[in-house]
Amino acid sequence: MGEDVKTPPHSAEAERGVLGSILLDAETGEDTRVLDLCLTHGIEPESFFDPRHRIIFETLLEMSRETLPVDGVTLIERLRARGRLESVGGLPVVEALISGTPTSAHAEYYIDIVRQKHVLRKLISTAQETERKCYDGDGRNADVILGEAESAFLGIGGETSTKTDWKTAIDRTFKSLERLFESTGMIEGLPTGFKYIDEKLLGLKPAEMIVIAARPSVGKTSFAMNIAECVALGADINGRKFEGENGRPHPVLIFSLEMDAESLAKRMLCGRAHVSSWRIARNLMAATEKADATASLIRAAGELKRAPIYIDDASGLDVSDLRARARRMKRQHGIELIVIDYLQLCQCREVSKQGRQIEVSRISGSIKSMAKELHIPVIVLSQLSRANEQRGDKNEVPKLSDLRDSGAIEQDADVVMMLRRPSMVRATRDDVETQNLAVVDIAKHRNGEVGDVKMNFFRDYVRFGDRSQKDETAAAEDVQRQMDEAAAPHEMHQEQIVIEDLM
Repeated sequence: MGEDVKTPPHSAEAERGVLGSILLDAETGEDTRVLDLCLTHGIEPESFFDPRHRIIFETLLEMSRETLPVDGVTLIERLRARGRLESVGGLPVVEALISGTPTSAHAEYYIDIVRQKHVLRKLISTAQETERKCYDGDGRNADVILGEAESAFLGIGGETSTKTDWKTAIDRTFKSLERLFESTGMIEGLPTGFKYIDEKLLGLKPAEMIVIAARPSVGKTSFAMNIAECVALGADINGRKFEGENGRPHPVLIFSLEMDAESLAKRMLCGRAHVSSWRIARNLMAATEKADATASLIRAAGELKRAPIYIDDASGLDVSDLRARARRMKRQHGIELIVIDYLQLCQCREVSKQGRQIEVSRISGSIKSMAKELHIPVIVLSQLSRANEQRGDKNEVPKLSDLRDSGAIEQDADVVMMLRRPSMVRATRDDVETQNLAVVDIAKHRNGEVGDVKMNFFRDYVRFGDRSQKDETAAAEDVQRQMDEAAAPHEMHQEQIVIEDLM
């Protein structure tokens, strides 16, 4: 005896009810009310199981887009003109849709049934495809298949969940503006922990893709980790707690594609403790220094252990797997900020054979989509090309076109920050004025101002800090002191000559 073939979930009655309600709207003067409801709830031609109903719904959509009357007569004429009238069963089927639907008042109920059945069919299809991948393998490991499956299943449920009613959007925006009026800090999103950066960005806002770009060894990883630390601890770079809601810990997820978790933790720990890891490694500390350093490290370790920071240091992640892991962590730990270090180390196997530019473009678009889907800010680190170095010292400031591999990064990003340290570019590295200077050039800001922000960079423990006017004055005084010291021997020599002449 053969195995019974199961019919996929569907409701022919509900499908006819939806189509009949759309056609009844024209008679009641409601125009496309039901059709609009269908679009709001994510109904598409594929939502209908019966092929005849798919053709009819698709034709009704075409008529609506062309501003034609959405009624039975126009539908029949359109189907006849397209040579599809017989495909749907002829005039009796179309007429039965109207006569078989007493009222359109229950249209939303019919729509929900059609949507539910469509979701069930997609779940079955996705499960079957996942089963096929598990048996075939296709050379992929289990984690990749799991990530793809999770992404596919979550995508089914999230297809209609992101749609927001216009009135709802206005209400939310108004409430957000009200909070800004009442607040003193004018921070809309998560504070970065750096005063002058926050004055320009007004915080890291939900659904934003923030790109931090720099040449190798400039400090973009350290800068991003400083921000992640401040967000996770609810305090600025100097340890002062943020005001209000921002003063609580915010869970942060870090995808470290370049460094392992231990190396990253070491850098964060030494940076927060203000301890030089290379001096410890080379045993260059005196006994008293070691004691002070140990105490600082213990204090910093206690603080960071309480911070809700999660590190995924898997290398060579495919962007689909990265998104699946991010969804999982968002669901499990309520992640509020994601840091990706760095974009060029991500992969997109789906288009990898089509060229690196297309691959990076796909990766960038996927990360932006992830930020919108999870409704959290995503910081993405990116490499810069050598173009700014080749332009010479006069043009050392990077441009948006210097973003490596693809112009799509510039297009997808909401904020682009170019990090540079003048002491690494200029001819003399002993220049007191620039040796601790770091500059963040905000080259793109979709919702605010651009410009540069000067910061301090402490090389011994690889950490950034706010650079105040006091710091600028001190740097200028150091330069003047050096100039005075350099001129002093010459002045003493001239004075000696005068004395000898008098004698």
